[in-house]
Amino acid sequence: MTRTSLLRRIAPVAAVVLLAAVAPAAPAFAGTSEEDHVAAREALRRGEILPLARILAITARHVPGDVIDVELDREDGQWRYEVKVLTSTGRVREVKLNARDGAVLEIEDE
Repeated sequence: MTRTSLLRRIAPVAAVVLLAAVAPAAPAFAGTSEEDHVAAREALRRGEILPLARILAITARHVPGDVIDVELDREDGQWRYEVKVLTSTGRVREVKLNARDGAVLEIEDE
């Protein structure tokens, strides 16, 4: 698969992520239940997590490229964003961030 065809396939995903970025009360969430989404919105309202737009800006400073996936998870009582980025070289990298303060926890190649 060429880089161009890959970009065409992920363009709809990138559009959804961009829409999510401008909707600060609705961060992406890895779970699928309504309760998960409510919990994420409440965490954002209480200031326990940063809005997705801030997370994407932090991610872009560390790993420039096109965002192809975003998840918000809660592990061991702490919220964490996982952002997958397609770099200009065609490599997919995953950036894990502390959802409360945006600290980069890990960057790994997929």
